[in-house]
Amino acid sequence: MVDNMNNPMKEIVIEKVTLNIGTGEAGDRLEKAQKLLERISGKKVVKTVTKKRIPSWGVRPGLTIGVKTILRGSEAVEILKKLFAAVENRVKPRNFDAEGNLAFGMAEYIHIPGVRYDPSIGIMGLDICITLKRKGGYRTKRKAYRSAKIGKAHRITIPESQEFFKNKFGIDVSEKAVKTYY
Repeated sequence: MVDNMNNPMKEIVIEKVTLNIGTGEAGDRLEKAQKLLERISGKKVVKTVTKKRIPSWGVRPGLTIGVKTILRGSEAVEILKKLFAAVENRVKPRNFDAEGNLAFGMAEYIHIPGVRYDPSIGIMGLDICITLKRKGGYRTKRKAYRSAKIGKAHRITIPESQEFFKNKFGIDVSEKAVKTYY
C-alpha cells in the first residue's frame, strides 16, 4: 500500500486564480472594471456574456455584464500573496466549497497592497476564486478520449484545502473575517 503522505501525485497545487468583476450592465462601468482588472493582474481581460434572460434584472442573452481574467503558475501565487494581505490573511470556513476550492470577495480594490486609488475608476469590488488540484490524475476529467470522473480518494476535501492554505500562505481560517468582504 502506498503512503499518501509520500506520494508526489497527491500533492495539492494551485490550478488557477480567477479574478472577476460583475457589473450587471454594459457601458462606462464595464470599461472601468476592465481597466481595473488589467491594472491589478497585468493580463488581458475577457468580457463575460449572459446566456439567460431575466426580465426583472433587465438581462437578456448576449449582453456583456462583466469581466474576468485567469492567472496560473507563479503569477497566481504572487497575486494571491497580495490578495490575502488585503484581507489580513483571514478567510471564513464557509468560503470553501465541497471540492476544496476557495472563493472570497473584496468590497474595495484599494485594500490590495501596491494598488492605488484611481479617481477615473472610483471604488469597485472584485471576486477571487482559487481552484486547486492534485499533481496527478486531474487530466482524466478533461481529456477527449476515455474521460472519467476523479475518484473519491483523489478529490480534495475541505480540511485538506484549509491545511494547504494555512501552510502555504499562513491563512487563518476562522469566523472572524475582516470587513473587506461583501
